[in-house]
Amino acid sequence: QVLLVESGGGSVQAGGSLRLSCAASGRTFSSYAMGWFRQAPGKEREFVAAISWSGGSTYYTQSLKGRFTISRDNAKNTVYLQMNSLKPEDTAVYYCAAGPSTAQPFDYWGQGTQVTVSS
Repeated sequence: QVLLVESGGGSVQAGGSLRLSCAASGRTFSSYAMGWFRQAPGKEREFVAAISWSGGSTYYTQSLKGRFTISRDNAKNTVYLQMNSLKPEDTAVYYCAAGPSTAQPFDYWGQGTQVTVSS
């Protein structure tokens, strides 16, 4: 069982930056692939980024590559999402997730953190 708690969301003007954090419980954090997803009002949840258990491999949805960066610190049981050059269309609830592989469905989900970008 993995408990995930996101933080770092908030309101920011377009062009600004935010860094989301996701703290995980449990001693096996380093064995899980981690991902970030988001869901905007009235839209389906979409994949944002994922990182392998070692941090050696990262994946992004193409439209966000270059603005968003996923990273992890296994010593702190935390995964991060650095978001730069934010746009109003980035407004969404952001969720982190954990699973056995970046290629597999994620098994554990956090409660989400709201990001609002104003123009």
